[in-house]
Amino acid sequence: MAFIGDCVIVFVSQMFFFAGGWLFFNKQLFKHYEIRHISVQLIFSSTFALSVTMFELIIFEIIGVLESSSRYFHWRLGLTLLLFMVTAVIPIYICYSVIHSISFFSDRWVRILTTLCWFVFLYGLWRIGEPFPLLSASHGIFTIEQGVSRISVIGVTAMAILSGFGAVNYPYTSMTYFIKPVFRNDIICFERRLALTVDMLTAKKRRIAMATYNHNKQHPTKPRIWEMLTSAVQRGHTNGEDITQLKQEVYGLEELLRSVFLELSSLKNMEERQRWSQTLQGKYFNVIGHFFSVYCVYKIFMCCINIIFDRVGRKDPVTRGLEIAVHWCGFDIDLAFWNQHVSFLLVGCIVVTSIRGLLLTLTKFFYRISSSKSSNIIVLILAQIMGMYFCSSVLLMRMNMPAEYRVIITEVLGNLHFNFYHRWFDVIFLVSALSTIIVLYLSRKPVRVDESDLQ
Repeated sequence: MAFIGDCVIVFVSQMFFFAGGWLFFNKQLFKHYEIRHISVQLIFSSTFALSVTMFELIIFEIIGVLESSSRYFHWRLGLTLLLFMVTAVIPIYICYSVIHSISFFSDRWVRILTTLCWFVFLYGLWRIGEPFPLLSASHGIFTIEQGVSRISVIGVTAMAILSGFGAVNYPYTSMTYFIKPVFRNDIICFERRLALTVDMLTAKKRRIAMATYNHNKQHPTKPRIWEMLTSAVQRGHTNGEDITQLKQEVYGLEELLRSVFLELSSLKNMEERQRWSQTLQGKYFNVIGHFFSVYCVYKIFMCCINIIFDRVGRKDPVTRGLEIAVHWCGFDIDLAFWNQHVSFLLVGCIVVTSIRGLLLTLTKFFYRISSSKSSNIIVLILAQIMGMYFCSSVLLMRMNMPAEYRVIITEVLGNLHFNFYHRWFDVIFLVSALSTIIVLYLSRKPVRVDESDLQ
């Protein structure tokens, strides 16, 4: 009877998560599109519900909700369904949608090519395990451990890239230290340069159009061979106008126009950031940005230490912090009580920030590259990334949980090499963070516009 009650609790919560994914799909991703495929909505919402259920079970593990056997059952069921979505349902639908959009394939060939592409995907997913210390075929092929071990390589890589970028980009966009001082006179100067460049470009294009018109008017249509010979002799001169020279000047002005426009846009964005930094919200984010900058430096330093010395943490941060408070600072506290509650708060914060951060990233990515024709395929790709991301988050979050709360997760995931995924995360995080620092440094260099180009 208790098992049925536990199943009802999990099922009801999954319905809420499904509804949340459905609303996010309609109100955020597809709010500018009228054409929606119900199957794409179902796949996205189902993947979102199964992904968030993994985090829910982690919280249930800490606060002791549901029976232990029920939690183990729902762990295995949830991971099996999530793996089925990211290894079968979503890849097949992506392949089908892409091939079906090619008009000259018949329905029979669409089905054949879809099946072939899916097998290629499965083969590539299996071959991922060769360069890495993952489970061999002796542990079985169609098992949760094999699926998680390979999916997590891709998911951990995506997590590390996003984390490294966010750890550097957030302080850069939040702190007033990185806001370049911009004066109104600078913007006015570039606006005048832009207007002058547009006028010069328009005048030269008008001269080219008039010269071409006069040439066509004075010289009626001739045989093509004769036209080629006369054009070679005249070398682009028409009524004293050197059209070739004018086209070269137009090309140079177009490049100059592009540079001036980009610099003006950058100055206006920086001016807007200056005004925003003076608001209460801007000051708050400036303070948070300082904390994140310290975290970024600390994380990069620790990643270097972990990579150089091949080190992986053995204790979760909550247990380590409480032991320091008791043994070194002399506080008389109940370790078991505070360990549970602080772990619950820490994991809860990680869950909320992970879900929010991923959804914001997916939304920005979708708006940037989507169109009315490709929107459904892109949503399926985002659902694939989301399933891999959350599956890997569970694997990495295990290290942030006290040992007594890791038991079921370890039993479900089996003989995975957990240390490998943490080292792999450190490597990719370090590369992503350093690459972001280099790109942001280079992007801060101003575009120089020579006054002689406008003469």
